[in-house]
Order: sequence, then C-alpha cells, then structure tokens
Amino acid sequence: MIPRGRPVLNETDVARRAGVSLATWRRRHAAAFREDVPDLLPGSRYLLYDLAQTDAYLEGRPLPELPDGEHPDDLLTAEDVAAVLGINTSTVRAYATQGHLSPGTTRYGARLWTRREVHDRRDNAPGQGKGGGRRAGEPQGPRKAHAYEGDPRIAVAAQALTTAPADTPKGRIAAELAQLHGHTPRTWERLLTTAAATHHTDDDEPI
Repeated sequence: MIPRGRPVLNETDVARRAGVSLATWRRRHAAAFREDVPDLLPGSRYLLYDLAQTDAYLEGRPLPELPDGEHPDDLLTAEDVAAVLGINTSTVRAYATQGHLSPGTTRYGARLWTRREVHDRRDNAPGQGKGGGRRAGEPQGPRKAHAYEGDPRIAVAAQALTTAPADTPKGRIAAELAQLHGHTPRTWERLLTTAAATHHTDDDEPI
C-alpha cells in the first residue's frame, strides 16, 4: 500500500539519489537500506520506497513516520484489493479488465487502486443493496439474460471447463475454483453450469 499522497521511488531512483550506479547500489548498499527503509508493497514483485524516508536514510536522519490508519486515497495493490474483496489476485485483474474495477493507476509498473474505489466495490457488489451495485445515477437497464450475466467469474469458470480433462466431475472443478478464488463450491457449480451454457469453443460448439 502507498499511503495517501506519498511520492515514491524505485531502487533505480534510490541509487541515482545516492550518486552511484544501480549495480553498485545493489552490491554495496541495498541490503542495509532494505533493513531500515520499508518496502511499501510487500508481497508484490515491485520494490517501492517512500521518498521522504529514502532521503532521510541517505542523509543520515531519522526516518519520518508514515501516516497511520486507513485513508480513502491510499493506493492498494492487487494483493491488497484481493484481501479486501475476499477474492484471488487473478480475479482482481479480471475485474479491472472487464470493467468491474477501474484500470487503476500505476507507479513504476505496479497497478494500484484507491481504497475508496475498492471499499465501494466491496460495499456495493452486484446483487447487494439498493440498485445491485450500479454506479450512482446509472439507469436500471434491461433485465439480465441470466443471474450471473456480467460476472467476471463466468470467464474464470469457462476457462476451467476448457482446460480440465473432459471426464472431470463438475464438483471437483468447483471445489478447486473455490479453493483458488473463494466463494463456495456450490456457487462455482452454478457458475460452471452458466459458463457451459453461454460460452463456446473456437468451433462454436457449446463447452
């Protein structure tokens, strides 16, 4: 997580501010730096650091504290979003691709979403509360063709059906999907049934 409004930098920029090459930085200085300056995106493949803390470290000053508590403008990683929504990180990316989340913003290649957006998605998920999670002011629109229309999990279920051996019981596939992505096996069985009825192979034959 990147706390609200905090400028960040990666190790290339840290080395530049230290006046050494990246190779020299990693060989001679990075280990000690990483012990004192926290990575803002733990669990992510991106190493990003707070600018003010980095400058304090390089100047030999005490590191300033990061803001406490949660703020709507905090920037969350896919891992953070998955924890808030109770889903898998691959589903987070599917949500962003299919419009159930915004594309987010990026910092040095890391895709991030505001806490405000993620909490709004959590609290106004499709089928929950007044309006079923529609955006504010969005019209009702036509009735859905099926209960899971527009649900990004349908694509996940269709992919599982495509890749699983033909004789694999649907219950086993559902159980594996539940373990990977959350929700109950029964929910995934319904999603698999819907995917089989609505998705087609390249030969335009039902899955």
